[in-house]
Amino acid sequence: MTSRNAINASLSAMSTGDFLEKSKNLLATLGYRSERTHERIDSVDEFIEDFPAENVNTKTEQEFRNNVESVQIVFQFTSDEVAREQQLTLLEAGSFDKGNIESFLFCAVELKDNTYSRTKYATFTREINKRMFTPTVILFRAGARLTVAFADRRPDKIDGDRDVLGQVTLIKDIRLNNPHRAHRDILSELSLQTCAEWMVSNKKPKNFDGLLAAWLAKLDTEELNKQFYRKLFAWFEWAVKESTFPTDENRVIETGGACHPPHHTTALYLVYQATGLVAEELFNKTQIQDLLKEDNFDTGDSYYRAVLQNLFFATLNTEIDKRRFSKETYDTNRDFSCYRYKAQMRDPDKLLSLFAQTPFINGGLFDCLDTFKATGEKSYRIDCFSDNQYHKLSIPNRLFFDKNRGLLPLLEHYKFTVEENTPIEQEVALDPELLGKVFENLLAAYNPETGATARKQTGSYYTPRAIVDYMVEDSIGRDALPKVCPNRRRRRTLEGAVTLSPRLCTAV
Repeated sequence: MTSRNAINASLSAMSTGDFLEKSKNLLATLGYRSERTHERIDSVDEFIEDFPAENVNTKTEQEFRNNVESVQIVFQFTSDEVAREQQLTLLEAGSFDKGNIESFLFCAVELKDNTYSRTKYATFTREINKRMFTPTVILFRAGARLTVAFADRRPDKIDGDRDVLGQVTLIKDIRLNNPHRAHRDILSELSLQTCAEWMVSNKKPKNFDGLLAAWLAKLDTEELNKQFYRKLFAWFEWAVKESTFPTDENRVIETGGACHPPHHTTALYLVYQATGLVAEELFNKTQIQDLLKEDNFDTGDSYYRAVLQNLFFATLNTEIDKRRFSKETYDTNRDFSCYRYKAQMRDPDKLLSLFAQTPFINGGLFDCLDTFKATGEKSYRIDCFSDNQYHKLSIPNRLFFDKNRGLLPLLEHYKFTVEENTPIEQEVALDPELLGKVFENLLAAYNPETGATARKQTGSYYTPRAIVDYMVEDSIGRDALPKVCPNRRRRRTLEGAVTLSPRLCTAV
């Protein structure tokens, strides 16, 4: 696997300078090199003229012209380049056989503005791909961010000589100077060496069909969601074993067996994925442990109470002008809009200043599950958000910060997006739809009385998006869905010059 340091260095160098050359450097870091390229293209108009589309969409073409500063062919990557790649150990020279796809094409596109929506990137990606004869990977630079785009292709069901462009997949808004760990990991997974390992382990053909399959598998957001959920559920089971929860018969009766962990596992997941919603310092162990009074933070349990409960109940669920500390009297003891646990804070003012950066959300997910009535037959405690009864609930700090198993290190490995993926465009990130899946599955996954799963009893099953998409297509017909104009498959011989256009610069 390509090292993170090498990827970091290549990304950092792309923030300024000749984008074509910097794109070559990044691709070389990932193992993709080639001398088969096109002479420099002087303008967007020249690109459109050199690579005409079979079916022209005037609106999208004009949008492309208006937003693109420059577009260059980086190179064409063929089986000859695979054979010459010194870093590749699994695919020796001559082992790359012929398939339906005979090469990959890489393009570098400089955009005029600094920010673009996912839909805009998808539009630009289709506009380029419909002009190309082979799967094309596009590197977009918009200000100090890089987006990598890839469009799936399939043969037309009626005319086998035609390709239809499918879903556009994006690795969107990679920070060039400080890339997110998840973005570095994704790029590393797309390296030629790692894709070759995938092809061997999955018994795929050693050709560009197999390489395409590797790219599609590594960019599959459904698989990404499954991988994340498996790890999250493993953490959830660990949290249930390691934590202490209130044992109250009324609680079980009143709530119908609802369990504490799913409620705030999903709450924490939500606030973490919403970039900028909450101060990042609240999730940083180095910074937060200095604000709490614990002799040994690693063996303590104050983080959940003093930070997360105050964040959920007294911050996210309380209007800004009403946020205050509880007076610890009987009258305010059950007022869940008040901050608590001041005695467990080393620096209350600093902690409150971090909370102050958080807006008022007022969502049911952040409601305290305790009853306002403190005692009596209908009273119960689930969250134990109380100045004097908090000891009934204990969730160790290590559940959140342990380097190997903690929830926050797990979340740091993934990129989150606030846009839901669709059948025609997707971002390689965890989207908001997963929140519903997490909450629904975890809520039905644990019975506090028996410790057993309850999904079969309740019928609480989540229908995966891929199945929903298939049902919709099958019901209304694939032909009724929006299509991208197909382009004619144009075969190119890989012997000698590989023709891209009349102005091709052949391999040396």
